[in-house]
Amino acid sequence: MKIAVIGCTHAGTAAVSNMIKLYPGAEITVYEKNDNISFLSCGIALHVSGVVKDPNGLFYCSPEELEKHGVKMKLKHEVLDINIEKKTIEARDLTTNKKVEDTFDKLVMTTGSWPVIPKIEGINMENVLLCKNFHHANTIIEKAKDAQNIVVVGAGYIGIELVEAFEMSGKNVTLIDGEERILSKYLDEPFTNIVEKDFQDRDIRLALGETVTRFTGKEGKVAAVETTKGHYDADLVILCIGFQPNTGLVKGQVDMLTNGAIKVDEYMRTSHKDVFAAGDSCAIRYNPTGDYAYIPLATNAVRMGTLVAKNLVKPTIRYMGTQGTSGIKIYDQNIATTGLTEASAFRMGLNVKSITILEHDRPEFMPTFEDIMLKVVYEEDTKRIVGAQVMSKIDVTQSINTLSVCIQNNMTMDELGFVDFFFQPHYNKPWNFLNQAGLQAI
Repeated sequence: MKIAVIGCTHAGTAAVSNMIKLYPGAEITVYEKNDNISFLSCGIALHVSGVVKDPNGLFYCSPEELEKHGVKMKLKHEVLDINIEKKTIEARDLTTNKKVEDTFDKLVMTTGSWPVIPKIEGINMENVLLCKNFHHANTIIEKAKDAQNIVVVGAGYIGIELVEAFEMSGKNVTLIDGEERILSKYLDEPFTNIVEKDFQDRDIRLALGETVTRFTGKEGKVAAVETTKGHYDADLVILCIGFQPNTGLVKGQVDMLTNGAIKVDEYMRTSHKDVFAAGDSCAIRYNPTGDYAYIPLATNAVRMGTLVAKNLVKPTIRYMGTQGTSGIKIYDQNIATTGLTEASAFRMGLNVKSITILEHDRPEFMPTFEDIMLKVVYEEDTKRIVGAQVMSKIDVTQSINTLSVCIQNNMTMDELGFVDFFFQPHYNKPWNFLNQAGLQAI
């Protein structure tokens, strides 16, 4: 069996690592445009801030490790064409510029995503950078050494973490986003208000509700960013606008969403029986709504890549869908979220209610305790839980993993009120704050 894997970051690495064990007689060939695999881009901000000293620690697998198990690693190879019906691949060796042709029995599309790059005047100027891979990370770190005024465009997770890292490095930082709130896809307003205040207290300029109109500079090097509302000096600009699936190679050959995300079934199969897909290139079942959704997260990617290997020959283990569960630490705040926010649920036309709990993590008779803010979103009619957010200066983020399981299993607020949680004064209260959310919603 000849298996061709296109792309080898998280989903690809997970798929190949498991296929080695499951199909020792298979001929596995990996085509990867970069010269590395398995880079954890979520660690870029940690590297920028100096928390991670050695960037090589952001890789958890190497090409050599896979090659010693017989995998043919075609690094620095750009795939130019895939013909699914003929089962052929054409690629270019970026080192020699020679074209390579190959065939496959099974094709695994783990091509991931690429940053959204809008058509804005001046976007190709020097020091306007992307933030996605290892080489981007190194370039950002090098350029930031001499930059004093840094503008980050995009207030999602990566943008927010970079803003924190640059501010802690003593830079003048401006954050621009077209939405009126930061992290608006992940958190409702009471949570984003707190993070925004933390930023403003540290003299970070928030340019929210503004759209970039052009980049200006001198001699081809950026000097300022202009928006619909203002003008901001910039020695360095980082674009963190979002990601789009990198799936042009199979466009028109397998079923996709309008944004190009490949549709896969519960066994990671595309609309063609011999083509599988996983990771940021895919659309997957989003449990809060039951519909396809595009949720590019490394956690989803490694699960899906593993399932590709398990199901490559026959359907074996079913994918359970996702809640889009994620977390972030910004200054002193530990934040985690799963499923729908109340704002996103309303936008989708769901009839939802919510409960917000303001509680202490431990009994007040203990010498210290911290505030917790928890919000749970649920359907008004059925009380089925569809989303939750938590924030505290103490780490209670694992509670969101619990609520993720609740969403996955279609649990209700009534049931949440009486789930069996342990009590010990060092850790929590007799009525766990998750129980309290359920009880107060009854």
